[in-house]
Amino acid sequence: MTEDTKKEETKVEETAEAATEEVKAEAAEGGKKKGAPRKKAAPRKKAPASVNPDFEERFVAVNRVAKVVKGGRRFSFSALMIVGDKKGKVGYGLGKAKEVPEAIRKATQAAQRNMVSVPLDDGTIPHEIQGEFCAGQIIFKPASEGTGVKAAGACRSILELAGIRNVLTKSNRGNNPHNIVKATFDALRKLRSVQDVANKRGKEAKGLRIG
Repeated sequence: MTEDTKKEETKVEETAEAATEEVKAEAAEGGKKKGAPRKKAAPRKKAPASVNPDFEERFVAVNRVAKVVKGGRRFSFSALMIVGDKKGKVGYGLGKAKEVPEAIRKATQAAQRNMVSVPLDDGTIPHEIQGEFCAGQIIFKPASEGTGVKAAGACRSILELAGIRNVLTKSNRGNNPHNIVKATFDALRKLRSVQDVANKRGKEAKGLRIG
């Protein structure tokens, strides 16, 4: 090995040792060099209002999930909410957070973003319809004035917030609130008003009957 090679290796070792000492010194000082400006924390955004004053909200279900980690168990919550104006608009949303109030707020905002329009016919639905989602299956039938909303659970909340006063319902299978809610909205999306069907067929709405 020549003397020049030995000198180069010695310089490399000295440079590596100097860099190591510098890194250790920075770590001891908290990884920050003296005189370095600290970064300012970004201002927190204010959370918007939970629900529009024109809408009414209903709580459907909440679920708690536990994640087992080395230090113990960490809990999180999911909330299912319904929002409607009782004039033909209704929506549902699912929110997840570490606390129940925050999960409800997120679910309410999601429900306001996913609103659907429901055609009404004197306080009832225009025609018979069936909705289905996974294990949930539900049937809706029009009803005369004074019948009321013959439904229970999450389905009743959805129909009332949509503005339906008289309707008959039958759940054929499934009792999971998430499946019932999605099956109900599947049926509501399929509803067509008499005017829509008349325009599609090129006929007058008067005397036209759906069902």
